[in-house]
Amino acid sequence: MQEYVHIGKLVATFGLKGELILTHALGQTPKAGTWKVLFLEPTPGSYLPYFIEQYLARKPDELVIQLEGVQTPEAAKLLVRKQVYVTSDLFRVLAAPSAAISLLGFSLFDGKKQLGEVEEVIEQPHQIICVIRIDGKEVLIPVHESSLRKIDQRNRRIEVELPDGLLDVYLNS
Repeated sequence: MQEYVHIGKLVATFGLKGELILTHALGQTPKAGTWKVLFLEPTPGSYLPYFIEQYLARKPDELVIQLEGVQTPEAAKLLVRKQVYVTSDLFRVLAAPSAAISLLGFSLFDGKKQLGEVEEVIEQPHQIICVIRIDGKEVLIPVHESSLRKIDQRNRRIEVELPDGLLDVYLNS
């Protein structure tokens, strides 16, 4: 089964030809020719492909994007506020290794103990929060300079030193 990764959102229309503004968390502008399709989720678990005719960087985290079949501002307006996804394989190509979102799927360790796999990354001004599951419960793990010990890109591992009692808040409630 294909897996999809949430990378951003269509936030506004642009121009008179149906272009859209996409805000993304990829950490870099995708190189020309590397990105040909994105997916929108009209209903949970059902992803519709939209083929990309062209895109242009507007800001480091923003693209002006033209989708096939979307040629008017009215057609583009119907897609505004839609979440944007890519396949997990394409995500690994598009995301910068230094981008927080690239930590999706990494294994999170507290010392030598594996806590779980990163399911979501929430970027905050002074820290990143990794969402994992332990015993079926969602657990938010803050990753910042005082708790981060090591990120091993090659082995897809994040090593942290958690404050005493943090996991108890989630697991003993």
